[in-house]
Amino acid sequence: MAGEAPADAHTTAAGPALAMRTIFRTWWPLAASWMLMSLDGPAISAVLARLQSPELNLAAFGGLVLPLCFIIEAPIIMLLSASTALSRDTASYQRMRRFMHGLSAGLTVLHALVAFTPLYYVVARDIIGAPEDVVAAGRLGMMLTLLWTWSIAYRRFNQGVLIRFGRAVNVGTGTLLRLGAELGVLTAGYLIGSIAGATVAAGALALGVLAEAVYAGCKVRPVLRHELPLAAPVSPALSWRSLLAFYIPLSLTSILAFLSNPLVSAGLSRMPEPVQSLAVWTVVGSISFLLRSFGIAFSEVVIALVDRPGALPALRRFAILLITGSLGIFVIIILPPLQRTWFQTLLGLSPRLAQLAGDYLWLMIPLPVTAVLQSLYQGLIMHGRHTGAITESVLVFLGASVAVLAAGVLWGRLRGLPVGLAALALGEILRTGWLWWRSRGVQRSLRL
Repeated sequence: MAGEAPADAHTTAAGPALAMRTIFRTWWPLAASWMLMSLDGPAISAVLARLQSPELNLAAFGGLVLPLCFIIEAPIIMLLSASTALSRDTASYQRMRRFMHGLSAGLTVLHALVAFTPLYYVVARDIIGAPEDVVAAGRLGMMLTLLWTWSIAYRRFNQGVLIRFGRAVNVGTGTLLRLGAELGVLTAGYLIGSIAGATVAAGALALGVLAEAVYAGCKVRPVLRHELPLAAPVSPALSWRSLLAFYIPLSLTSILAFLSNPLVSAGLSRMPEPVQSLAVWTVVGSISFLLRSFGIAFSEVVIALVDRPGALPALRRFAILLITGSLGIFVIIILPPLQRTWFQTLLGLSPRLAQLAGDYLWLMIPLPVTAVLQSLYQGLIMHGRHTGAITESVLVFLGASVAVLAAGVLWGRLRGLPVGLAALALGEILRTGWLWWRSRGVQRSLRL
């Protein structure tokens, strides 16, 4: 890389400055993992679009099953970042592990209540307001994803340990295994042809995350046996009080962030052409995830490396490279000929749904930029242990998004899809600005 030589040549009073090649070595396995995860959505959409009642099942899965699963699992999402930051010695690891299992058990009980009791209809029909046929199509999918949250918690917790001890490449390999398991279920569902698409998609995701969790648990064992016991004990030791003070704001952050998914579904369900908008939202959501994957992977890189000498300027330069690359990919995707190839040929959308998606892709332009900058600023804030600032930023995001969605519902003349995308884009821009504002103190201390 062109930036390696200058980065390697610089030194600071504390020692050699952080090299760009070190950042890249830490980042690329995580980026590969996020990119592979971003293929979940396109693969599922491609199969659902070719099964019976594609619009209905895309709406049920993307507008109901996924949002509900996301909001239930939200409290454990930040375990990857927390484990990367805190699993520094055996005592800290053991405390984090007990915390992870306890939290996962409680959330799994909540998932069971939603999936297997009449509470499902209260949430899906009365709160989200999904159309009745969408509600019916999504019920079995919620049941099949019962172990989703616990699998993801176990996987993300152990992946944090792997990243902390220089085994980030195992993260990417695990995601490849997950994708393979999902593709196996999707292929079987497609060949059988008689199983509802939302059920096939939910089964694929459930088996995929379970396979990845088992792999992460196997790969972390050598670290726990040979490397973690040799790590110097952290002083002061990680107490329950300090763990909760660190993690509760992060947990609130993910809960509030994932709350946007059912809020969007509720908004789209109350605007013109609800089933079409909910169906396409699944597809554009997968594209959004793909575009943001480079930036999302940057978060754990910042957390792991920010305390190195000369880290801040090197991480900033790397962020600029990520933004440039992400925007370049986005420009390629929105070209009209490639839109048709992507939406109709690969994903199998009808011409009407493909046109609806293509008309509003430009609203996603800010998302690759904000993903990178948010990872940089959040990593700095977590380094400073001021995690409450991250929660504040999500409140800003939610406030802006809800305002745009409410305006769209009250006006009642626009399709739900462009309103949802505009709400997402504005919310992410304001959230990024808030994170920058709250990270300035950490940036000043690192410069000094």
